[in-house]
Amino acid sequence: MKTFQDLQEGVYDPNILKAFFLAGGPGSGKSYVIARGAGGMGFRVVNSDEVFEKKLKDAGMSLDIRELDPEVRDTIRAKAKKVTSGRQANYIEGRLGLIIDGTGQDYDKITNQATKLKQFGYDVHMIFVNTSLDTALERNAKRPRKLPNSIVTQSWSNVQKNIGKFSQYFRRNFMVVDNNDSTEDVMTPVFKQVKSLAKRKVQNTTGLNWMAQELALKKNSGGSGVLGKGRSGGKRQTIDPERAAEIEKGGFKKFTRKTG
Repeated sequence: MKTFQDLQEGVYDPNILKAFFLAGGPGSGKSYVIARGAGGMGFRVVNSDEVFEKKLKDAGMSLDIRELDPEVRDTIRAKAKKVTSGRQANYIEGRLGLIIDGTGQDYDKITNQATKLKQFGYDVHMIFVNTSLDTALERNAKRPRKLPNSIVTQSWSNVQKNIGKFSQYFRRNFMVVDNNDSTEDVMTPVFKQVKSLAKRKVQNTTGLNWMAQELALKKNSGGSGVLGKGRSGGKRQTIDPERAAEIEKGGFKKFTRKTG
């Protein structure tokens, strides 16, 4: 039985209905930005690479992608994406705060996902982590999960082509982090900006309506909302198994399969 230790009551989540897309090529330092720029805020991080690395480690395999058999690599990555999609579906069901970590190579994929999240009531933002190609290649060579230089170069080029289009789509909710100089403190401004946006009241009308309906449901049903029982005397909360099964089968799972 699932508990709200992993899936908290959406309407009470401090970062409810806020989604931050993270874009930047391999070696840009996105993971560092998450850890230092938005760490400790309670956002749920959606990143299939983390699951992919764990599955490689569990199988006793090398994290150096260049050494892996392509068929084995792709099979493990597909499993990692499936696990990540399931987690994301649960988070969206509760309208929990999200950080969606990706490269940003596919503009249409990212903006389609952002548009869907808006339809679910989310305010959407993007943090674009920018580096030079030389910096990206240097960092790729130093990290455990290494990619071929050709992939790093192609990814960097594709991401750079999209920066202007992302700026137009996200507009005032778009921020660029220059992460070339490892000695420069770029994380403090990022932390302050993300914290400010996270604390801001939800702007999306659909999201505001969902919050009002959820609060009304909890009030009228003795503390129960769309996810099951709400807060009651500080007890550990659980999600009803039948509702969990619906989440697995429902539109949120289909949405994450299409956009993951």
